[in-house]
Amino acid sequence: MVASYQPLLPSGNKYLQQKWDMASYDLHRGKVRRNIYLEEWTTKIERENNMLMEKISRIMRTTGGVDNRKYYDRKSLGKEKRQLELLRITKENQMILFRLSQCRPHYNVKSWHEDWLKTLKVMDSIARYPRERSNKQKVTFSSFLDKSCERDC
Repeated sequence: MVASYQPLLPSGNKYLQQKWDMASYDLHRGKVRRNIYLEEWTTKIERENNMLMEKISRIMRTTGGVDNRKYYDRKSLGKEKRQLELLRITKENQMILFRLSQCRPHYNVKSWHEDWLKTLKVMDSIARYPRERSNKQKVTFSSFLDKSCERDC
């Protein structure tokens, strides 16, 4: 590359002369880029200034009143979708409630109550002092079954 390089000015060392020429060329290209950027920047500023001047002249030509009234109603963007989703969930809940009301219980309440009565007898037999029962615990088995049967039957 050095052998084929023709320097702009005569010099004793072609390699150094090429290096200096490339440095000056790079400096020149940088100045050109900067000038292009400055031209674009000034045209942008001039365009913005023209837009501002146009706005100012329009305000000067008109009365310059401020229109700050709100002519629109606030709308929720997903209102319809939420309402449809609420209707769907309500229908599903009603269907589940209907199915639950139609099914019979799997647990035997009578056996639970009998086990509880046995537990009370055992607790009374091993207690050191007799317990005073409240009115809630003096419930008879028949009244308990009547209440549970009303609910289940």
